[in-house]
Amino acid sequence: MLSAEERREIEDVMRHYPDKRSVCIDALKIVQQHRGWVSDEALADAAEFLDMSRDELDSVATFYNAIFRRPVGRHVILVCDSVSCWIMGYERVRRHLSSRLGIEIGETSADGRFTLLPNVCLGACDHAPAMMIDEDLHHDVDPARIDDILERYR
Repeated sequence: MLSAEERREIEDVMRHYPDKRSVCIDALKIVQQHRGWVSDEALADAAEFLDMSRDELDSVATFYNAIFRRPVGRHVILVCDSVSCWIMGYERVRRHLSSRLGIEIGETSADGRFTLLPNVCLGACDHAPAMMIDEDLHHDVDPARIDDILERYR
């Protein structure tokens, strides 16, 4: 069931749109902000609240890679695997992250601190390779800088 706070925040966004369904992405983000991810139950509750079918909202949720449909770590690392990042050292960055965290792409570290995910483009091609941790973009990344960057996220 959506919490009273989640409902209130979704309703606040609804005031800016003529149709409830128009806030579906915002509603998913709100749920995720409160819970860390969007469970099947939360998705069904949000869909009902927005007068959408579960399948309609799930189609939106699974289209956007920033909506997590399974549990993730406290911090999500998106590693850009675009052509520019591949050319400029994506594979070195990915290998170092995997080694340092003890996980592969799509996994969460044993301590629940990090989830490592690929991302098609982070829009930093002129400063590749790039990665994003939570909302923070890190560019011109190399293995030597990764450990220092990770230490900022406790």
